[in-house]
Amino acid sequence: MALAVVLREEIPVPEGVEVTIDKEVTVTGPKGELKRKFKSRNVSIRQEDGLVVLETRFPKKKDKAMLGTIKSHISNMIHGLTEGFTYKMKIVHAHFPMTVKAAKDKVTIENFLGERYPRTANIIGTAQVKVQGDEVVITGVNKEDVGQTMANLEQATKIKGKDPRVFQDGIYLVAKE
Repeated sequence: MALAVVLREEIPVPEGVEVTIDKEVTVTGPKGELKRKFKSRNVSIRQEDGLVVLETRFPKKKDKAMLGTIKSHISNMIHGLTEGFTYKMKIVHAHFPMTVKAAKDKVTIENFLGERYPRTANIIGTAQVKVQGDEVVITGVNKEDVGQTMANLEQATKIKGKDPRVFQDGIYLVAKE
């Protein structure tokens, strides 16, 4: 007689947040709504009184990894819709003062290392960028959008072909909240 080996993870759903599961997982909270599809045959997602339950039977190594990944994504969706994500970045320049402006879907960096043409970085999804003096604040409900926007800003000011110990100008991540 074989015993069914089941790996089970539970995610508590706080008050004010509603989770709907059909072909995609929809999380609705005080700050909006996020939807995401998860493609995994071996991981089942369902709801039980105030919990989102993830299960896999006879898990292999990849099934365990997928279970953890899906759990993290759903937890991040819930966290984003209740508290949101905030990344703070610092504008650093030694000689040439940079001008950073946030528009609708792009951030423009002018006078970077004295360059004549501005550099741009895309703002992804619903992330919002605010420039306050020498600080850039990126906020949003989707962790992936906020993180990718931050990475785009950092990459736009990456210096190539020069010693990074000497040329330290750029926009760098300082804090995540």
